[in-house]
Amino acid sequence: MLWSLIKILLFVAAIAGLTLGAGYLMEAGSGVRIAIAGMEFTLGPLQAVIAAIIFLALIWVLFKLVGLLIAVFKFLNGDETAVSRYFDRNREKKGYEALSEGMMALASGEGRLAMIKAAKAEKFLNKPELTNLISAQAAEMTGDTAKAEEVYKRLLLDDKTRFVGVRGIMKQKLAAGETEVALKLAEKAFAIKPKHVETQDTLLRLQADKEDWVGARKTLSAKLRHGSLPRDVHKRRDAVLALSEARDELDVGNKDAASAKAIEANRMVPELVPAAVMAAQSFIDAGKLRAAGNVVKKAWRTNQHPDLAAVFAKIYPDETPEARIKRFRALTKIDPDNAETKMLLAELNIAAKDFIGARAAIGDLVEKDPTARSLTIMAAIERGEGSEDSVVRGWLTKALTASRGPQWVCDNCHNVHSAWAPVCGSCGTFDAMSWTTPTEGEVAMPSSTEMLPLIVGALEDKSEETVEPTDITPEKPKPETKEEPEVVEGEVIALGGEKNGE
Repeated sequence: MLWSLIKILLFVAAIAGLTLGAGYLMEAGSGVRIAIAGMEFTLGPLQAVIAAIIFLALIWVLFKLVGLLIAVFKFLNGDETAVSRYFDRNREKKGYEALSEGMMALASGEGRLAMIKAAKAEKFLNKPELTNLISAQAAEMTGDTAKAEEVYKRLLLDDKTRFVGVRGIMKQKLAAGETEVALKLAEKAFAIKPKHVETQDTLLRLQADKEDWVGARKTLSAKLRHGSLPRDVHKRRDAVLALSEARDELDVGNKDAASAKAIEANRMVPELVPAAVMAAQSFIDAGKLRAAGNVVKKAWRTNQHPDLAAVFAKIYPDETPEARIKRFRALTKIDPDNAETKMLLAELNIAAKDFIGARAAIGDLVEKDPTARSLTIMAAIERGEGSEDSVVRGWLTKALTASRGPQWVCDNCHNVHSAWAPVCGSCGTFDAMSWTTPTEGEVAMPSSTEMLPLIVGALEDKSEETVEPTDITPEKPKPETKEEPEVVEGEVIALGGEKNGE
Protein backbone atom coordinates (compact mmCIF):
# COMPACT_ATOMS: atom_id res chain seq x y z
CA MET A 1 0.00 0.00 0.00
CA LEU A 2 2.78 2.45 0.91
CA TRP A 3 4.74 1.64 -2.25
CA SER A 4 1.63 2.24 -4.42
CA LEU A 5 1.11 5.62 -2.76
CA ILE A 6 4.76 6.54 -3.38
CA LYS A 7 4.45 5.62 -7.06
CA ILE A 8 1.33 7.78 -7.45
CA LEU A 9 3.07 10.74 -5.82
CA LEU A 10 6.10 10.31 -8.08
CA PHE A 11 3.87 10.23 -11.18
CA VAL A 12 2.05 13.42 -10.13
CA ALA A 13 5.40 15.12 -9.43
CA ALA A 14 6.70 14.15 -12.88
CA ILE A 15 3.61 15.54 -14.64
CA ALA A 16 3.85 18.74 -12.62
CA GLY A 17 7.52 19.10 -13.51
CA LEU A 18 6.88 18.59 -17.21
CA THR A 19 4.04 21.13 -17.16
CA LEU A 20 6.19 23.66 -15.36
CA GLY A 21 9.02 23.15 -17.82
CA ALA A 22 6.70 23.55 -20.79
CA GLY A 23 5.41 26.82 -19.31
CA TYR A 24 8.94 28.17 -18.96
CA LEU A 25 9.70 27.26 -22.58
CA MET A 26 6.52 29.00 -23.80
CA GLU A 27 7.46 32.20 -21.98
CA ALA A 28 11.01 32.22 -23.31
CA GLY A 29 11.47 34.84 -26.07
CA SER A 30 14.16 33.19 -28.17
CA GLY A 31 13.73 30.19 -30.41
CA VAL A 32 15.58 27.91 -32.82
CA ARG A 33 16.21 28.77 -36.49
CA ILE A 34 16.98 25.90 -38.88
CA ALA A 35 18.12 26.43 -42.51
CA ILE A 36 17.84 23.52 -44.93
CA ALA A 37 18.45 23.85 -48.72
CA GLY A 38 17.79 27.58 -48.74
CA MET A 39 14.74 27.27 -46.55
CA GLU A 40 14.55 28.60 -43.00
CA PHE A 41 12.41 27.30 -40.17
CA THR A 42 11.97 29.18 -36.93
CA LEU A 43 10.84 27.07 -33.97
CA GLY A 44 9.88 28.21 -30.57
CA PRO A 45 11.47 26.61 -27.50
CA LEU A 46 8.65 24.14 -26.92
CA GLN A 47 8.45 23.34 -30.63
CA ALA A 48 12.21 22.70 -30.66
CA VAL A 49 11.96 20.19 -27.82
CA ILE A 50 9.10 18.38 -29.56
CA ALA A 51 11.05 18.36 -32.83
CA ALA A 52 14.07 16.84 -31.03
CA ILE A 53 11.95 14.06 -29.53
CA ILE A 54 10.42 13.32 -32.96
CA PHE A 55 13.91 13.26 -34.49
CA LEU A 56 15.13 10.72 -31.93
CA ALA A 57 12.06 8.57 -32.53
CA LEU A 58 12.76 8.64 -36.28
CA ILE A 59 16.36 7.58 -35.66
CA TRP A 60 15.14 4.64 -33.50
CA VAL A 61 12.64 3.59 -36.22
CA LEU A 62 15.41 3.86 -38.81
CA PHE A 63 17.62 1.45 -36.83
CA LYS A 64 14.72 -0.98 -36.50
CA LEU A 65 14.06 -0.84 -40.24
CA VAL A 66 17.73 -1.47 -40.96
CA GLY A 67 17.63 -4.53 -38.64
CA LEU A 68 14.51 -5.79 -40.39
CA LEU A 69 16.10 -5.32 -43.82
CA ILE A 70 19.15 -7.29 -42.65
CA ALA A 71 16.90 -10.11 -41.35
CA VAL A 72 15.01 -10.20 -44.68
CA PHE A 73 18.31 -10.30 -46.57
CA LYS A 74 19.43 -13.29 -44.42
CA PHE A 75 16.09 -15.00 -44.98
CA LEU A 76 16.47 -14.61 -48.76
CA ASN A 77 19.93 -16.14 -48.48
CA GLY A 78 18.53 -19.32 -46.83
CA ASP A 79 18.31 -18.51 -43.12
CA GLU A 80 14.70 -19.57 -42.57
CA THR A 81 14.52 -18.33 -38.97
CA ALA A 82 16.14 -14.92 -39.47
CA VAL A 83 12.86 -12.95 -39.64
CA SER A 84 11.27 -14.85 -36.73
CA ARG A 85 14.38 -14.28 -34.60
CA TYR A 86 14.16 -10.58 -35.34
CA PHE A 87 10.62 -10.34 -34.01
CA ASP A 88 11.30 -12.73 -31.12
CA ARG A 89 14.33 -10.81 -29.88
CA ASN A 90 12.29 -8.63 -27.57
CA ARG A 91 10.35 -11.62 -26.28
CA GLU A 92 13.59 -13.44 -25.53
CA LYS A 93 14.87 -10.46 -23.61
CA LYS A 94 11.76 -10.41 -21.46
CA GLY A 95 11.89 -14.18 -21.08
CA TYR A 96 15.50 -14.26 -19.91
CA GLU A 97 14.82 -11.43 -17.51
CA ALA A 98 11.95 -13.43 -16.01
CA LEU A 99 14.17 -16.54 -15.93
CA SER A 100 16.95 -14.77 -14.05
CA GLU A 101 14.41 -13.29 -11.62
CA GLY A 102 12.99 -16.78 -11.06
CA MET A 103 16.44 -18.19 -10.30
CA MET A 104 17.11 -15.38 -7.84
CA ALA A 105 13.75 -16.00 -6.17
CA LEU A 106 14.57 -19.71 -5.94
CA ALA A 107 17.96 -19.01 -4.39
CA SER A 108 16.40 -16.67 -1.83
CA GLY A 109 13.73 -19.21 -0.84
CA GLU A 110 10.74 -17.47 -2.45
CA GLY A 111 9.12 -20.54 -3.97
CA ARG A 112 5.84 -19.02 -5.13
CA LEU A 113 7.53 -16.03 -6.77
CA ALA A 114 9.92 -18.41 -8.53
CA MET A 115 6.97 -20.38 -9.95
CA ILE A 116 5.35 -17.14 -11.26
CA LYS A 117 8.59 -16.01 -12.90
CA ALA A 118 9.16 -19.48 -14.39
CA ALA A 119 5.68 -19.45 -15.94
CA LYS A 120 6.34 -15.98 -17.41
CA ALA A 121 9.70 -17.11 -18.79
CA GLU A 122 8.06 -20.15 -20.36
CA LYS A 123 5.51 -17.87 -22.05
CA PHE A 124 8.21 -15.76 -23.72
CA LEU A 125 10.98 -18.33 -24.28
CA ASN A 126 9.18 -21.64 -24.90
CA LYS A 127 12.17 -23.52 -23.46
CA PRO A 128 10.80 -26.08 -21.01
CA GLU A 129 14.25 -27.55 -20.34
CA LEU A 130 15.05 -24.31 -18.48
CA THR A 131 11.76 -23.26 -16.98
CA ASN A 132 10.48 -26.68 -15.89
CA LEU A 133 13.47 -27.24 -13.64
CA ILE A 134 12.83 -23.97 -11.81
CA SER A 135 9.13 -24.80 -11.57
CA ALA A 136 9.85 -28.26 -10.11
CA GLN A 137 12.31 -26.99 -7.52
CA ALA A 138 9.98 -24.14 -6.59
CA ALA A 139 7.09 -26.58 -6.18
CA GLU A 140 9.22 -28.75 -3.88
CA MET A 141 10.19 -25.66 -1.89
CA THR A 142 6.53 -24.78 -1.34
CA GLY A 143 5.66 -28.40 -0.44
CA ASP A 144 3.66 -29.08 -3.61
CA THR A 145 5.15 -32.52 -4.35
CA ALA A 146 2.38 -33.41 -6.81
CA LYS A 147 3.18 -30.36 -8.95
CA ALA A 148 6.90 -31.13 -8.75
CA GLU A 149 6.39 -34.71 -9.87
CA GLU A 150 4.19 -33.52 -12.75
CA VAL A 151 6.94 -31.19 -13.94
CA TYR A 152 9.63 -33.88 -13.56
CA LYS A 153 7.53 -36.21 -15.69
CA ARG A 154 7.41 -33.55 -18.40
CA LEU A 155 11.20 -33.44 -18.29
CA LEU A 156 11.29 -37.17 -19.07
CA LEU A 157 9.92 -36.48 -22.57
CA ASP A 158 13.09 -34.72 -23.72
CA ASP A 159 16.40 -36.54 -24.11
CA LYS A 160 18.25 -33.46 -22.86
CA THR A 161 16.31 -33.29 -19.62
CA ARG A 162 15.49 -36.98 -19.04
CA PHE A 163 18.26 -37.44 -16.46
CA VAL A 164 17.07 -34.41 -14.48
CA GLY A 165 13.52 -35.78 -14.47
CA VAL A 166 14.57 -39.28 -13.36
CA ARG A 167 16.82 -37.87 -10.63
CA GLY A 168 14.09 -35.54 -9.39
CA ILE A 169 11.50 -38.32 -9.11
CA MET A 170 14.10 -40.60 -7.49
CA LYS A 171 14.77 -38.05 -4.76
CA GLN A 172 11.02 -37.70 -4.17
CA LYS A 173 10.65 -41.47 -3.78
CA LEU A 174 13.59 -41.57 -1.39
CA ALA A 175 12.02 -38.84 0.73
CA ALA A 176 8.75 -40.80 0.74
CA GLY A 177 10.51 -44.02 1.82
CA GLU A 178 9.71 -45.90 -1.42
CA THR A 179 13.16 -47.46 -1.70
CA GLU A 180 12.16 -50.17 -4.20
CA VAL A 181 11.03 -47.59 -6.77
CA ALA A 182 13.96 -45.34 -5.89
CA LEU A 183 16.39 -48.19 -6.58
CA LYS A 184 14.97 -48.75 -10.07
CA LEU A 185 15.09 -45.03 -10.80
CA ALA A 186 18.68 -44.86 -9.52
CA GLU A 187 19.64 -47.67 -11.90
CA LYS A 188 17.98 -45.79 -14.77
CA ALA A 189 19.70 -42.54 -13.85
CA PHE A 190 23.03 -44.36 -13.58
CA ALA A 191 22.51 -45.83 -17.05
CA ILE A 192 21.93 -42.32 -18.45
CA LYS A 193 24.83 -40.66 -16.62
CA PRO A 194 27.26 -43.22 -15.19
CA LYS A 195 29.78 -40.50 -14.26
CA HIS A 196 27.38 -38.61 -11.98
CA VAL A 197 28.88 -38.98 -8.48
CA GLU A 198 25.68 -38.37 -6.51
CA THR A 199 23.80 -40.98 -8.54
CA GLN A 200 26.64 -43.47 -8.02
CA ASP A 201 26.56 -42.96 -4.26
CA THR A 202 22.75 -43.17 -4.08
CA LEU A 203 22.68 -46.37 -6.14
CA LEU A 204 25.46 -47.94 -4.06
CA ARG A 205 23.67 -47.11 -0.81
CA LEU A 206 20.34 -48.50 -2.04
CA GLN A 207 21.99 -51.68 -3.33
CA ALA A 208 23.74 -52.16 0.00
CA ASP A 209 20.45 -51.63 1.86
CA LYS A 210 18.82 -54.31 -0.29
CA GLU A 211 21.88 -56.57 0.16
CA ASP A 212 22.48 -56.66 -3.59
CA TRP A 213 26.19 -57.18 -3.12
CA VAL A 214 26.85 -58.20 -6.74
CA GLY A 215 25.22 -55.05 -8.10
CA ALA A 216 26.96 -52.94 -5.48
CA ARG A 217 30.35 -54.29 -6.54
CA LYS A 218 29.59 -53.35 -10.18
CA THR A 219 28.63 -49.83 -9.11
CA LEU A 220 31.79 -49.58 -7.01
CA SER A 221 33.91 -50.63 -10.00
CA ALA A 222 32.21 -47.94 -12.09
CA LYS A 223 33.09 -45.32 -9.46
CA LEU A 224 36.74 -46.41 -9.66
CA ARG A 225 36.68 -46.47 -13.46
CA HIS A 226 35.26 -42.95 -13.72
CA GLY A 227 37.71 -41.55 -11.20
CA SER A 228 35.24 -40.65 -8.46
CA LEU A 229 36.75 -43.01 -5.86
CA PRO A 230 40.38 -43.41 -4.68
CA ARG A 231 41.86 -46.82 -5.33
CA ASP A 232 42.54 -47.60 -1.65
CA VAL A 233 38.95 -46.73 -0.68
CA HIS A 234 37.67 -48.90 -3.52
CA LYS A 235 39.75 -51.84 -2.33
CA ARG A 236 38.45 -51.49 1.23
CA ARG A 237 34.79 -51.24 0.20
CA ASP A 238 35.12 -54.01 -2.37
CA ALA A 239 36.49 -56.25 0.39
CA VAL A 240 33.49 -55.39 2.59
CA LEU A 241 31.12 -56.31 -0.26
CA ALA A 242 33.01 -59.56 -0.94
CA LEU A 243 32.77 -60.45 2.75
CA SER A 244 29.03 -59.72 2.67
CA GLU A 245 28.70 -62.06 -0.32
CA ALA A 246 30.59 -64.72 1.64
CA ARG A 247 28.19 -64.42 4.57
CA ASP A 248 25.19 -64.84 2.28
CA GLU A 249 26.74 -67.89 0.65
CA LEU A 250 27.40 -69.38 4.08
CA ASP A 251 23.79 -68.75 5.13
CA VAL A 252 22.51 -70.84 2.23
CA GLY A 253 25.01 -73.62 2.94
CA ASN A 254 27.40 -72.95 0.05
CA LYS A 255 30.62 -73.29 2.06
CA ASP A 256 33.01 -73.47 -0.90
CA ALA A 257 31.79 -70.20 -2.40
CA ALA A 258 31.74 -68.60 1.04
CA SER A 259 35.34 -69.62 1.69
CA ALA A 260 36.48 -68.29 -1.69
CA LYS A 261 34.79 -64.91 -1.11
CA ALA A 262 36.12 -64.63 2.45
CA ILE A 263 39.68 -65.40 1.36
CA GLU A 264 39.31 -62.86 -1.48
CA ALA A 265 38.16 -60.19 0.99
CA ASN A 266 41.04 -60.99 3.35
CA ARG A 267 43.57 -60.84 0.52
CA MET A 268 42.35 -57.35 -0.46
CA VAL A 269 42.27 -55.95 3.10
CA PRO A 270 44.15 -58.18 5.60
CA GLU A 271 43.38 -55.85 8.53
CA LEU A 272 39.58 -56.20 8.13
CA VAL A 273 38.85 -58.26 11.26
CA PRO A 274 35.60 -60.03 10.16
CA ALA A 275 37.20 -61.04 6.87
CA ALA A 276 40.32 -62.32 8.65
CA VAL A 277 38.22 -64.35 11.10
CA MET A 278 36.13 -65.91 8.34
CA ALA A 279 39.15 -66.60 6.12
CA ALA A 280 41.05 -68.21 9.03
CA GLN A 281 38.04 -70.40 9.83
CA SER A 282 37.87 -71.43 6.16
CA PHE A 283 41.54 -72.46 6.24
CA ILE A 284 40.96 -74.38 9.49
CA ASP A 285 38.04 -76.27 7.93
CA ALA A 286 40.23 -77.09 4.95
CA GLY A 287 43.05 -78.34 7.21
CA LYS A 288 45.39 -75.49 6.24
CA LEU A 289 46.37 -74.61 9.81
CA ARG A 290 49.54 -72.74 8.94
CA ALA A 291 47.67 -70.46 6.53
CA ALA A 292 45.02 -69.81 9.19
CA GLY A 293 47.69 -68.78 11.70
CA ASN A 294 49.33 -66.42 9.19
CA VAL A 295 46.00 -64.72 8.47
CA VAL A 296 45.40 -64.07 12.17
CA LYS A 297 48.94 -62.83 12.82
CA LYS A 298 48.76 -60.38 9.92
CA ALA A 299 45.42 -58.97 11.11
CA TRP A 300 46.57 -58.82 14.75
CA ARG A 301 49.41 -56.45 13.85
CA THR A 302 46.82 -53.79 13.02
CA ASN A 303 43.79 -54.69 15.13
CA GLN A 304 44.09 -56.57 18.45
CA HIS A 305 40.57 -57.99 18.47
CA PRO A 306 39.24 -60.79 20.73
CA ASP A 307 37.61 -62.53 17.74
CA LEU A 308 41.06 -63.00 16.22
CA ALA A 309 42.31 -64.59 19.45
CA ALA A 310 39.25 -66.86 19.51
CA VAL A 311 39.80 -68.17 15.97
CA PHE A 312 43.55 -68.50 16.68
CA ALA A 313 42.66 -70.80 19.59
CA LYS A 314 40.52 -72.96 17.25
CA ILE A 315 43.56 -73.87 15.18
CA TYR A 316 44.62 -76.36 17.90
CA PRO A 317 41.56 -76.74 20.12
CA ASP A 318 42.89 -79.67 22.17
CA GLU A 319 46.26 -78.25 23.25
CA THR A 320 47.15 -77.87 26.92
CA PRO A 321 46.96 -74.41 28.58
CA GLU A 322 50.76 -74.31 28.83
CA ALA A 323 51.16 -75.14 25.14
CA ARG A 324 48.56 -72.52 24.26
CA ILE A 325 50.43 -69.82 26.16
CA LYS A 326 53.58 -70.73 24.25
CA ARG A 327 51.80 -70.72 20.86
CA PHE A 328 50.02 -67.43 21.60
CA ARG A 329 53.36 -65.68 22.06
CA ALA A 330 53.23 -65.18 18.28
CA LEU A 331 50.40 -62.71 19.01
CA THR A 332 51.25 -61.34 22.45
CA LYS A 333 54.77 -60.27 21.46
CA ILE A 334 53.49 -58.06 18.62
CA ASP A 335 52.14 -55.29 20.89
CA PRO A 336 52.70 -56.32 24.52
CA ASP A 337 51.52 -52.97 25.93
CA ASN A 338 48.12 -53.13 24.23
CA ALA A 339 45.14 -53.57 26.59
CA GLU A 340 43.74 -56.48 24.56
CA THR A 341 47.12 -58.23 24.66
CA LYS A 342 47.34 -57.85 28.44
CA MET A 343 43.83 -59.22 29.00
CA LEU A 344 44.43 -62.09 26.58
CA LEU A 345 47.66 -63.09 28.33
CA ALA A 346 45.95 -62.84 31.73
CA GLU A 347 43.11 -65.11 30.58
CA LEU A 348 45.59 -67.64 29.20
CA ASN A 349 47.40 -67.73 32.56
CA ILE A 350 44.10 -68.10 34.43
CA ALA A 351 43.28 -71.11 32.24
CA ALA A 352 46.69 -72.54 33.22
CA LYS A 353 45.95 -71.76 36.92
CA ASP A 354 48.96 -69.45 37.01
CA PHE A 355 47.24 -66.63 38.91
CA ILE A 356 50.48 -64.88 39.81
CA GLY A 357 51.37 -64.76 36.12
CA ALA A 358 47.87 -63.54 35.32
CA ARG A 359 48.21 -60.67 37.82
CA ALA A 360 51.59 -59.76 36.36
CA ALA A 361 50.15 -59.88 32.83
CA ILE A 362 47.24 -57.55 33.51
CA GLY A 363 49.47 -55.16 35.46
CA ASP A 364 47.98 -51.75 36.20
CA LEU A 365 45.34 -51.98 33.47
CA VAL A 366 42.49 -51.98 35.99
CA GLU A 367 43.72 -48.64 37.34
CA LYS A 368 44.63 -46.91 34.07
CA ASP A 369 41.86 -48.24 31.79
CA PRO A 370 39.29 -50.23 33.78
CA THR A 371 36.67 -52.06 31.74
CA ALA A 372 34.05 -54.65 32.60
CA ARG A 373 36.26 -57.36 31.12
CA SER A 374 39.49 -56.38 32.88
CA LEU A 375 37.72 -56.02 36.24
CA THR A 376 36.08 -59.41 35.80
CA ILE A 377 39.51 -60.91 35.04
CA MET A 378 40.77 -59.39 38.30
CA ALA A 379 37.87 -61.00 40.14
CA ALA A 380 38.86 -64.37 38.65
CA ILE A 381 42.47 -63.81 39.72
CA GLU A 382 41.40 -62.97 43.27
CA ARG A 383 39.17 -66.06 43.35
CA GLY A 384 42.01 -68.24 42.09
CA GLU A 385 44.39 -66.89 44.72
CA GLY A 386 41.88 -67.70 47.47
CA SER A 387 40.86 -64.15 48.39
CA GLU A 388 37.75 -63.55 50.46
CA ASP A 389 34.37 -63.40 48.77
CA SER A 390 34.02 -59.71 49.65
CA VAL A 391 37.12 -58.92 47.56
CA VAL A 392 35.87 -60.93 44.59
CA ARG A 393 32.43 -59.41 44.88
CA GLY A 394 33.95 -55.92 45.06
CA TRP A 395 35.73 -56.38 41.71
CA LEU A 396 32.59 -57.78 40.08
CA THR A 397 30.50 -54.93 41.41
CA LYS A 398 32.93 -52.41 39.95
CA ALA A 399 32.60 -54.20 36.64
CA LEU A 400 28.87 -53.47 36.66
CA THR A 401 29.44 -49.74 36.19
CA ALA A 402 32.69 -49.82 34.23
CA SER A 403 33.09 -49.13 30.52
CA ARG A 404 32.39 -52.01 28.16
CA GLY A 405 35.63 -51.22 26.36
CA PRO A 406 36.05 -51.22 22.57
CA GLN A 407 32.96 -52.14 20.56
CA TRP A 408 31.73 -51.90 16.98
CA VAL A 409 30.72 -48.23 16.64
CA CYS A 410 29.30 -46.46 13.58
CA ASP A 411 31.57 -43.59 12.54
CA ASN A 412 28.57 -41.62 11.25
CA CYS A 413 25.87 -41.87 13.93
CA HIS A 414 28.08 -43.32 16.75
CA ASN A 415 25.55 -46.07 17.40
CA VAL A 416 27.00 -49.13 19.18
CA HIS A 417 26.49 -52.54 17.53
CA SER A 418 26.86 -55.95 19.11
CA ALA A 419 28.47 -57.34 15.94
CA TRP A 420 30.09 -56.02 12.77
CA ALA A 421 27.80 -55.37 9.80
CA PRO A 422 28.47 -53.87 6.34
CA VAL A 423 25.64 -51.34 6.75
CA CYS A 424 24.79 -49.46 9.94
CA GLY A 425 21.36 -50.55 11.12
CA SER A 426 20.72 -47.11 12.60
CA CYS A 427 21.68 -44.58 9.91
CA GLY A 428 22.17 -46.87 6.89
CA THR A 429 25.77 -45.79 6.24
CA PHE A 430 27.86 -48.29 4.29
CA ASP A 431 31.25 -49.42 5.66
CA ALA A 432 31.19 -47.22 8.75
CA MET A 433 32.00 -49.73 11.52
CA SER A 434 35.09 -49.19 13.66
CA TRP A 435 36.35 -51.20 16.63
CA THR A 436 36.70 -48.41 19.17
CA THR A 437 35.58 -47.32 22.61
CA PRO A 438 32.29 -45.40 22.37
CA THR A 439 32.07 -41.97 23.94
CA GLU A 440 29.04 -43.14 25.95
CA GLY A 441 28.36 -46.57 27.39
CA GLU A 442 26.03 -48.95 25.61
CA VAL A 443 23.92 -49.14 28.76
CA ALA A 444 23.33 -46.02 30.83
CA MET A 445 23.66 -46.91 34.49
CA PRO A 446 22.10 -44.78 37.23
CA SER A 447 24.51 -42.60 39.17
CA SER A 448 23.67 -44.44 42.40
CA THR A 449 25.48 -47.52 41.11
CA GLU A 450 28.80 -45.79 41.76
CA MET A 451 28.24 -46.59 45.47
CA LEU A 452 27.76 -50.33 44.88
CA PRO A 453 31.33 -51.37 45.81
CA LEU A 454 31.08 -49.46 49.10
CA ILE A 455 27.61 -50.86 49.80
CA VAL A 456 28.76 -54.43 49.21
CA GLY A 457 31.73 -53.92 51.49
CA ALA A 458 29.53 -52.41 54.21
CA LEU A 459 27.11 -55.32 53.99
CA GLU A 460 29.97 -57.78 54.31
CA ASP A 461 31.32 -56.01 57.40
CA LYS A 462 27.87 -55.80 58.95
CA SER A 463 27.16 -59.47 58.35
CA GLU A 464 30.44 -60.49 60.01
CA GLU A 465 29.65 -58.38 63.06
CA THR A 466 26.15 -59.82 63.29
CA VAL A 467 27.11 -63.48 63.20
CA GLU A 468 30.07 -63.27 65.58
CA PRO A 469 28.91 -64.84 68.90
CA THR A 470 30.66 -64.14 72.18
CA ASP A 471 31.03 -67.79 73.14
CA ILE A 472 32.94 -68.87 70.01
CA THR A 473 36.55 -69.66 70.65
CA PRO A 474 39.18 -67.69 68.71
CA GLU A 475 40.42 -70.87 67.04
CA LYS A 476 37.05 -71.57 65.44
CA PRO A 477 36.57 -69.81 62.09
CA LYS A 478 33.74 -67.33 61.83
CA PRO A 479 30.76 -68.80 60.04
CA GLU A 480 29.52 -66.98 56.97
CA THR A 481 26.17 -65.31 57.31
CA LYS A 482 23.24 -66.69 55.35
CA GLU A 483 21.79 -63.26 54.81
CA GLU A 484 24.21 -62.03 52.14
CA PRO A 485 22.66 -59.79 49.48
CA GLU A 486 21.28 -62.16 46.84
CA VAL A 487 20.52 -59.27 44.49
CA VAL A 488 24.20 -58.44 44.16
CA GLU A 489 25.08 -62.05 43.44
CA GLY A 490 22.36 -62.16 40.78
CA GLU A 491 23.85 -59.09 39.18
CA VAL A 492 27.30 -60.64 39.24
CA ILE A 493 26.02 -63.79 37.55
CA ALA A 494 24.35 -61.66 34.88
CA LEU A 495 27.60 -59.83 34.29
CA GLY A 496 29.48 -63.07 33.96
CA GLY A 497 26.95 -64.17 31.36
CA GLU A 498 27.48 -60.93 29.43
CA LYS A 499 31.21 -61.44 29.53
CA ASN A 500 30.97 -64.95 28.21
CA GLY A 501 28.80 -63.71 25.40
CA GLU A 502 31.16 -60.94 24.38
